[in-house]
Amino acid sequence: MPPRLGIKIDVDTLEGFRQGIPALLEILAARRIKASFFVSLGPDNSGRAIFRVFRQQGFLEKMWRTRAPALYGLRTMFYGTLLPAPLISRGAGEMLRAVAAAGHELGLHGYDHVRWHDHLLSMSREEVSRELARAQEIYTPFLGHAARAFAAPGWQCSAASRAALAAGGFLYGSDTRGYAPYFPRFGEQVHSVLEIPTTLPTLDELLGFDGCQPEDFTALILGRLQKAAVPQVLTVHTEVEGGPLRQEFANLLDRCLDQGVEFFRLEDWVRELLQEPGKIPAASVRQGRLPGRAGRVSCQGPVEAEP
Repeated sequence: MPPRLGIKIDVDTLEGFRQGIPALLEILAARRIKASFFVSLGPDNSGRAIFRVFRQQGFLEKMWRTRAPALYGLRTMFYGTLLPAPLISRGAGEMLRAVAAAGHELGLHGYDHVRWHDHLLSMSREEVSRELARAQEIYTPFLGHAARAFAAPGWQCSAASRAALAAGGFLYGSDTRGYAPYFPRFGEQVHSVLEIPTTLPTLDELLGFDGCQPEDFTALILGRLQKAAVPQVLTVHTEVEGGPLRQEFANLLDRCLDQGVEFFRLEDWVRELLQEPGKIPAASVRQGRLPGRAGRVSCQGPVEAEP
């Protein structure tokens, strides 16, 4: 079988929403590729991420290595601190409907991206549920139905967040880094919402890491795809691959197409998998570090048992 790749697109900021989404829609349409978009809809508090300097090992080094001001823009880096935090969702209906009309999947990436990213592990289930509800309240009038898919900001996942997804009727989450689909286990409890982890490193993590350039990243992804026994998931960001590195992303897609890679929406793969849920294993979720990434993220542990 040819290699299979799901493109998961995270929309974290106002700039990424307004400028990155149209750029990526154009790139994908030119190649007839369908992807899965996950949108943050609350305040853009990106400037508050600067406080990670005091909490996350490697944050400052990553900002310097990736030239963050050039990638994200100075206004974005001041939102929520020196500048008021604008609502990403203001006037968002037309853009969201354009994504859906183009045949792409559309899910939620939270309400306040920075709050979830930085504070999820100390949030109660009630607090998490409020974050999800606020995002759904914005999403549903625009699309005419509630979102069924969720991708956690910063790959931060907890027992409380997975319980909230189940209570909210979500079909699946894409909240962790891992190697294959699974049902997440926290302690003795296996949660019922299927997890589709990001399996590949991201460009913003590896850019400049050990001298990695976009062409090196492309070669790495192609190598991983050719060796993979299961479909892979690559996360991209509208602020990066839909911004200054859009041509590099287009080149990656072209190289994939040249090598016969088949693309899929995450939702379509999920529906395939859930036809035989008994074959999907459970695995624990733990916090771990990844090469080139500051701080810790939620990671898939070893497969333990079928739920």
